[in-house]
Amino acid sequence: MLADKKILLIIGGGIAAYKTLDLIRRLRARGASVVPVLTRAGAEFVTPLSVSALAGAKCYTDLFDLTAEAEMGHIQLSRAADLVVVAPATADLMGKMVAGLANDLASTLLMATDKRVLLAPAMNVRMWQHPATVRNRAVLADDGVLFVGPNDGDMACGEFGPGRMAEPLEIVDAVAAALGAGPLTGRHVLVTSGPTHEPIDPVRYIANRSSGAQGAALAAALRDLGARVTFVTGPASVPPPAGVQVVAVETAAQMLAAVQQALPADAAVFAAAVADWRVANAAGQKMKKDGSGRAPALEFAENPDILATVSQMDAGRPGLVVGFAAETHDVLAHAKAKRARKGCDWIIANDVSPATGIMGGAENAVTVIDAGGAESWPRMGKDAVGRRLAQRIAEALGRLQAVDDV
Repeated sequence: MLADKKILLIIGGGIAAYKTLDLIRRLRARGASVVPVLTRAGAEFVTPLSVSALAGAKCYTDLFDLTAEAEMGHIQLSRAADLVVVAPATADLMGKMVAGLANDLASTLLMATDKRVLLAPAMNVRMWQHPATVRNRAVLADDGVLFVGPNDGDMACGEFGPGRMAEPLEIVDAVAAALGAGPLTGRHVLVTSGPTHEPIDPVRYIANRSSGAQGAALAAALRDLGARVTFVTGPASVPPPAGVQVVAVETAAQMLAAVQQALPADAAVFAAAVADWRVANAAGQKMKKDGSGRAPALEFAENPDILATVSQMDAGRPGLVVGFAAETHDVLAHAKAKRARKGCDWIIANDVSPATGIMGGAENAVTVIDAGGAESWPRMGKDAVGRRLAQRIAEALGRLQAVDDV
């Protein structure tokens, strides 16, 4: 799976550093070689001897190793690897990367490398949700840095929430995807996301509260499994992930055109909250009050049904078509009816009534409905939902391929 791949593993300072010992073992079991770099803080949790013994290689700790520096060792370390992995990636290391600091071996290697970088963040939930960390993650993602995790769970500090480092096998999967060896390598997956804005006049529009967070998380997870992702997004508040082809649209009609342009695809996932209606008599100029107290009469027309259009294609239909059903009552009944009416393979149902906080929030609770029935998942972060759904898509496409090969 990772035969002959060279991984430069930077181990940051945090209790999650103990997981890197298992990560090293798992990477080597899949054929990769691991060159470990242990930060000073990381050495407070694991020892250079244990890291070196498991890696079967020298554990580097000091930027000013005179023998190595005579050969510009820090440059060689950063260039010889196929991938640089930082686990755990602390808030401090992420901040240094954004600021371009290089005052120790780890940060110098991250500045000097010309290879892709994969971060596995681990920190207290408040640190992960701090505006500075949120900004830093967005900047790093825009720079092309890859992420795996963090997951939700209990913290060593006693708190609960997002901030737990991804498990070693999750990181191994992300490494494989980053190196083009994921289960979706060679596959093209289309994802729609965000709301649509339907104009009333040049300055006003009809929209909904979708943030685009779930679609963005899913697109990132599919990318991390090796897929080539076309991401058709309305004007969402959450930025699109790096490493995908982004097609920005405003209206439902534009989204349909972009979807049709992006086909063919192996799978299509319609996570966008598309407006059902548009204003048929939208004004070409800003509407003004005339003092009469009468509101302008808006005439509505039905928008194109993107999910049904693709699901019911005679030729070129993706092998797997997945829709979303955001409902406020009778969620499962409405979602099952929608699946039958649209003709898609799966429907991902969720309750977006105001009390749930899901629409525009950081978490989701979904039920996956397919021909075999309904499978309800526990409430979790939208990133975790994206990863779990991406893995399910990969497995489904694998089964379809196996049938085609018979």
